Amino acid sequence: MGATRTDRQDHWTGRTGFTLATIGSAVGLGSIWKFPYEVGSNGGGAFVLLYLAGLVLIVVPLMLAEFALGRRGGADPATALAAIAARCGASRLWGLVGIAGVVTGFLILSYYAVIGGWTLAYVAETVVRGLPGAEAAAVQSHFDGFLAAPGRMLVFHALFLAVTAVIVARGVTGGIEAASRVLMPLLAGLMVLLAVYGLLEGDTGRAADFLLRPDPAHFTARAALDALGLGFFSIGVGMGLMMTYAAYADAAIDLRQVAVVSVLGDTAVSLLAGLAVFPLVFANGLDPAGGPGLVFVTLPIAFARMPFGTAVAVAFFLLLFVAALASAISMLELTVAMATRRFGWGRGRASLGIAALCYAGGIGTVLSFSHWAGWHPLAVLPGFEQATFFDLLDHATSNLLLPLTGFALAVFAGWIVPSEVLAAELGLGTTGQRRMRWLLRYVVPSAIAATAAAPLLAGVRPA
Repeated sequence: MGATRTDRQDHWTGRTGFTLATIGSAVGLGSIWKFPYEVGSNGGGAFVLLYLAGLVLIVVPLMLAEFALGRRGGADPATALAAIAARCGASRLWGLVGIAGVVTGFLILSYYAVIGGWTLAYVAETVVRGLPGAEAAAVQSHFDGFLAAPGRMLVFHALFLAVTAVIVARGVTGGIEAASRVLMPLLAGLMVLLAVYGLLEGDTGRAADFLLRPDPAHFTARAALDALGLGFFSIGVGMGLMMTYAAYADAAIDLRQVAVVSVLGDTAVSLLAGLAVFPLVFANGLDPAGGPGLVFVTLPIAFARMPFGTAVAVAFFLLLFVAALASAISMLELTVAMATRRFGWGRGRASLGIAALCYAGGIGTVLSFSHWAGWHPLAVLPGFEQATFFDLLDHATSNLLLPLTGFALAVFAGWIVPSEVLAAELGLGTTGQRRMRWLLRYVVPSAIAATAAAPLLAGVRPA
């Protein structure tokens, strides 16, 4: 398949399809699974404020830059950046930034698909066995038993990647766009219902205090770095994913509107997930810093106490699976788009081959929750004494590689590419053009550098 917009097989059918696909990419496990446990692990309200500040000042400008570069380049990130750099009289080595982003996306998909497999497993097990009960101890025991069975996790990991690969092999438009038009609104509606239930039946006072009242003690370098990493992870900037999707967008689509709606949608679902989870956490005496299993332990408690709770649980985990799938498709497409151009592979071969490599890479994550749970590869380093293979991979991608590639993209868009190019793609006036240039040249790279350097300067190593 070719790599320019004129010969791409896939195009979004219009702004609505593109917007829903982008929301589907953003509103995945980052919003519903990772946001609550990151908030819980970093002290609540202070982390939420840092997260929102990072979205406004760093993530949104980068997302707009990726959209503009992707549509202008009309190809995979590496090819697009190299071509745009050449047109601007700069080195084609800027394409290496795109390659770094693709590699980062591949690494994230390798463990993201493991968690996606959890959602699929919970659908199957809830249908067959029902809910484990309404007691926190029973639910926790059920989840611990699931993690202790790596064979079962590997099966669902494989199934999740297989579904992802089949959809990508068939093309973007007929798969993710069509599904997003139906399933994203359903997911949002169910999240609203769960949030209302959590506020009515849980400990709303403690949850609101935890989420909305920042504790100055939690405005730390580690929290800032984690918040920035979550913003990059959740929205998907820094790896070229938005560039890949924008390459399928026609010139008539308003990229700014798509970006704003996508970020607002992702943020709304993240906050709803927090309102659904934390009232139940506090009402049942659970630890808000419960880590990656927080959503899978707390929400089943709510389902067990609801009328028709089993049916609601099946629907929720099915929709969570679809949300995870939408994001996984975009990450697999990121690598497939480059493989089809650079190696001349057919879409089917590229999709299945890369998915197989992701599966192999995900085995380490699966074992991190069972046989490798006691293995801490970097235990000799301060702050990493208890970090598993999964913890290190998550930290390296979300908190190091994504900010690094984001920094490079900001420098490229702010200093190498003429501001008129971005302005033309984004429909910016003179004032908007100046603001965008100022953000990409100074605010975004400075904020990323300061946030990344702060833990080192403070002598803190994120766990």
